[in-house]
Amino acid sequence: MIPTCRPHVRCIAAMMFTLLASSAAFADTIALKANLQPSSEVPPRVSKGHGMLDATFDTDTKVITWTATYAKLSGPVTMAHFHGPAPVGQNAKPQVPADKHALASPMKGRATLTEQQVTDLMAGQWYFNIHTQENPTGEIRGQVMPSN
Repeated sequence: MIPTCRPHVRCIAAMMFTLLASSAAFADTIALKANLQPSSEVPPRVSKGHGMLDATFDTDTKVITWTATYAKLSGPVTMAHFHGPAPVGQNAKPQVPADKHALASPMKGRATLTEQQVTDLMAGQWYFNIHTQENPTGEIRGQVMPSN
């Protein structure tokens, strides 16, 4: 005897396949933030500067998109970067630079990350650093962490 499927079973199976296929097409978007303070620099800085980084990371495309706002720095921003891998209290090399022609607040950018960069970012091993002429190694900095 050859088993046969009833029409409603095939319909349910088709709906489940469609549901699973469509949910796989949606990537997770992870919200990230960093509180940018002179006290987070290594070594700490004396500055009235402060700021905030808000970012999202798309796990499917590996694209990070960010907006950094800041105020009361010692002078114009000369550069800004994501640095890593480094825990709080340690320094590391730049990983992703901000566009040097778009450093005014709000500073916006996006970049596609490598697998290793994704691993380090998701492990909390990245920080965002804003540099000025008076503070060439960084005036304000914050560890990049999930915002929830």
